[in-house]
Amino acid sequence: MDIYTNILSSTRKQFLYYKTLGDKAMAQLEENQLFMIPNEESNSIAMIVKHLWGNMLSRWTEIFTTDGEKEWRNRDAEFENDLVTAADVISKWEEGWQCLFNTLDQVKPQQLEQIIYIRNEGHTLLEAINRQLAHYPYHVGQIVYIAKMLKTSEWTSLSIPRKSSATYNQNKFEQEKGIRHFTDSELKQ
Repeated sequence: MDIYTNILSSTRKQFLYYKTLGDKAMAQLEENQLFMIPNEESNSIAMIVKHLWGNMLSRWTEIFTTDGEKEWRNRDAEFENDLVTAADVISKWEEGWQCLFNTLDQVKPQQLEQIIYIRNEGHTLLEAINRQLAHYPYHVGQIVYIAKMLKTSEWTSLSIPRKSSATYNQNKFEQEKGIRHFTDSELKQ
């Protein structure tokens, strides 16, 4: 496998991993908790999802022919808490991620060096992917943190549970050394 093919494969797995963390965090909440705003300077989970949705549609639609900041995007409206149901939130969440994955699945390895634009700033596609691979996990981390604070019953850990590091490491070191992506075992759960 050449380096660019490997980059695309690894990138897709990492995006899927962070989507899965968001899925699992939101699934632990009551519907009304998706809309709770911790304070007036903060965002609800629904608002964060709406922002990710807007960003994903803007960045991943027609990436080679239009600027990544589309004229039709209204970023300020993404931070209005106007979604009404959990189904609305999940619909936006899924639509955004589907747009990203559909585009990534069509990218050819040699296109990673092609220049694309976000707000008239040129990036190689690889740089733009890295930009989003930093941006989306930042917001998924916010979703997880807010969800964990709002959860009123037992939280199901999304990583290594507290006081379980030794067991987790022992299980990993009992496996034969091999080349695998760190998300492989996590995504199977």
